[in-house]
This record gives sequence, C-alpha cells and structure tokens, in this order.
Amino acid sequence: MNNEIKIRAAKAEDAKALLNIYEPYVRNTAVTFEYEVPSLQTFAERICNVLDKYPYLLAEKNGEVLGYAYADSFHERAAYKWAAETSVYIKMNKRRSGIGKILYNELENILKMQGILNLNACIACLSKKDEHISDDSLIFHKKRGYKYVGKFHKCGYKFNKWYDMVWMEKHIGNSNMVLPVIPFSKIPSIQIESTLQNEYVQSKKIMI
Repeated sequence: MNNEIKIRAAKAEDAKALLNIYEPYVRNTAVTFEYEVPSLQTFAERICNVLDKYPYLLAEKNGEVLGYAYADSFHERAAYKWAAETSVYIKMNKRRSGIGKILYNELENILKMQGILNLNACIACLSKKDEHISDDSLIFHKKRGYKYVGKFHKCGYKFNKWYDMVWMEKHIGNSNMVLPVIPFSKIPSIQIESTLQNEYVQSKKIMI
C-alpha cells in the first residue's frame, strides 16, 4: 500500500474535494469568518483567480485529498506586491499529522522563487478557547517561524460571539534585494514540478 503524501498544484477540477475540506470550517468553526459555504462554482473561481499569481497547493494520498494551502495578495496596492497572505486547511480527521507542515514548506519554497519577501497570516482567536476556536493555528504558525505582530479586538462576529484577529508575519527574503515578483502562472512548470518532487521525497517519512 502506498502511504506517501504527494503535493501538487490544485486545479479547478479539484474544487469539490477542497470545498468538502473547507465546509466544516465554515459551518462549525471561527477559523474562517465566512458565514455561508460558497458554491462550487464560486470556490472553483477562487482557485483559478489565485493560481494566476500565487501557488494553490494540495496534499493527497492514494487519490484522497488531505488538505490544501495557498497564498494570496496581502493588499492590492502596488507597494505591497512583495507580501503575501498565507492560508492552510487540513481535513478535520487528518489534523496534527504533519500535512500542514509539508504544504507550508512547499508554499514557501515556491513563493521564494517568485520573489515574495514577506508572509502574513491572519488568525482568529479568543481570550479563552471555546467549541469554535483553539490555539492550533497560532501554535502551528509559530512553529513555522511566524512572529506575532499585533491583534485587532472584537473585529469578527460569528456564532453570536466576538472574536479577535491576530496578525503574524515571516520574512523569507532579503529586503535589500528587491526583484520583480514573478506570477505563479509564469514560472516554468518543470521548475515547479522539480520543487514539488523534492517535497514529495521529503514527505515519504510521514505515514498516516
């Protein structure tokens, strides 16, 4: 039996599998501040819109999609183009299995190739845990080298409760060497495949 996790770029055809992972986060958690689960068409359009400029990656084993991670614009203004916001979602029953680490490692490798210098993560939190939120995302990003930047208080209202929002950041490049940012869609596929293959080899040790 093949127990190896493979990482690849997502496609519009993967929207259903990825939406199935995202749906319980919308319905049952404050990890995302969305109230309604997006339609399949809307979700597919989101994937395609991201892929034009940034990586949108998924992890799978034996054809089962286990999780996904992607980057998007930190802000649309031109001066922010060297910064990207990162997100990761793992299948509920596969959390804490190392999949998020693999996805974020590869996401970071590709973003470096593009010339991105700063990564930013927006994380919902509460002064004390409840059934809709935990410290998992904060802990995960801290282990990945993200540093606490600041907190917005009571800025998200969901499940009849106010949630805070924390920003964390990670610098992955030299700000003294500012080069043009290469859109993900412009990076040669052979270069991306080579990077993904390296991550695939590294992931062989993770058995779930």
